[in-house]
Amino acid sequence: MSIISDEVNFLVYRYLQESGFSHSAFTFGIESHISQSNINGALVPPAALVSILQKGLQYVEAEISINEDATLFDCHPIDSLSLIDAVRAFNDKLPQKQQNNCTISTVQSLTTKNGEATLNRDENGTHALYHHEELMEVDREIQIPASKATVLRGHESEVFICAWNPVCDLLASGSGDSTARIWNLNENSNSGSTQLVLRHCIRERGQDMPSNKDVTSLDWNSDGTLLATGSYDGFARIWTKDGNLSSTLGQHKGPIFALKWNKKGNCILSAGVDKTTIIWDAHTGEAKQQFPFHSAPALDVDWQNNTTFASCSTDMCIHVCRLGSERPLKTFQGHTNDVNAIKWDPSGMLLASCSDDMTLKIWSMKQDSCVHNLQAHNKEIYTIKWSPTGVGSNNPNASTLLASASFDSTVRLWDVERGVCVHRLTKHQEPVYSVAFSPDGKFLASGSFDKCVHIWDTVSGDLVNSYKGTGGIFEVCWNSLGDKVGASVSDGLVCVVDLRK
Repeated sequence: MSIISDEVNFLVYRYLQESGFSHSAFTFGIESHISQSNINGALVPPAALVSILQKGLQYVEAEISINEDATLFDCHPIDSLSLIDAVRAFNDKLPQKQQNNCTISTVQSLTTKNGEATLNRDENGTHALYHHEELMEVDREIQIPASKATVLRGHESEVFICAWNPVCDLLASGSGDSTARIWNLNENSNSGSTQLVLRHCIRERGQDMPSNKDVTSLDWNSDGTLLATGSYDGFARIWTKDGNLSSTLGQHKGPIFALKWNKKGNCILSAGVDKTTIIWDAHTGEAKQQFPFHSAPALDVDWQNNTTFASCSTDMCIHVCRLGSERPLKTFQGHTNDVNAIKWDPSGMLLASCSDDMTLKIWSMKQDSCVHNLQAHNKEIYTIKWSPTGVGSNNPNASTLLASASFDSTVRLWDVERGVCVHRLTKHQEPVYSVAFSPDGKFLASGSFDKCVHIWDTVSGDLVNSYKGTGGIFEVCWNSLGDKVGASVSDGLVCVVDLRK
């Protein structure tokens, strides 16, 4: 077996994407000509680079622990090799490790889970490698059977995002194959789960050519008639729900990372690697105003109302801007690393932010410093969501909760009024990329690179349903009725889990 440089480049590119280093992945992809390689990303499993490195470490550890008779020594103890140890072993032919007082035995199992293996003693006190299968065990009563899940096939690469139409069961998805797709899951549809393919093309020499760039963001307008998409090709596009291209919005210089409709449906807001945010006229496709206030790529945006919005960036700053204003209304500073996501609460009074500095912060327009600095996660926080309960919801007496998803494999639910964590949700075994509240706020869905979609009770914090797919989960979302959860998957699939009894 051999590996070529294009394959190494793709593994590094995929690792950067999976780890949330979006702008680094983009730059590396351009410089290494990823789009020109012949590698089918859908065939590369999640965490492939880490898995290959881990298996290489296991091979080296076994190699340096074998005597001339090919018998494996059970030392007291055999330490797991670090990557540096492995490199030294290859380069310096390290002697066998800690062989004093060793007894000879065989390794009883050499299995991995998500590229990780653990050294453990068996019943006789000898060492054996085992995987964490028992940690993944979920009560069979809450496991969702495959018969309750619809698997949608068609994408040819990773599916990064998905979003339900707000008025009917149309599910939109965006992929690394330079397409978005609209899947019809309405039960009254005669054609079943059909798909409309929204090909993202650019004009070259008078012809429409596939852009070969990832579709990274999408959002439906409030009445479900139009879908907006953002792409790494630098263009935002507006499509009808029938899959027809309505407008192409082309003022960003580089990838678009986030895109949102305002509630009124007359404007679209986008954020890009070019350090700017733009408000677009949804009817004409023209840029109404470009906001050049960040000093580094803008990662996320969220509307406070129909004319005012917040944006965040890798420059660690958050700006609140208004259409027609030449300067930010407010700038919030306090994070010490990239700010990955921002969300206004349902009342529009509080703004939540999350960062690679492992903190959540709550901000108010009434003060410069944060209202709460919430510290509990021990790795980067990738995204946040407010519960729909509270002002203006169908459950106005319930407390508004904030959910946070982290690379530390946990989800946390926060009572923001008190500034405390009320539930720590710990069943996931890999980074959690997405969380979404059900329309009534009673349940929370979470999706992780451990391939699992978990459904939690937001009051008790109990795990009530669990579905295991075939690849890492990038995004989860609820339909408007709250009886289906969509999930976008790293292996190119889209899954829809039916939660009706």
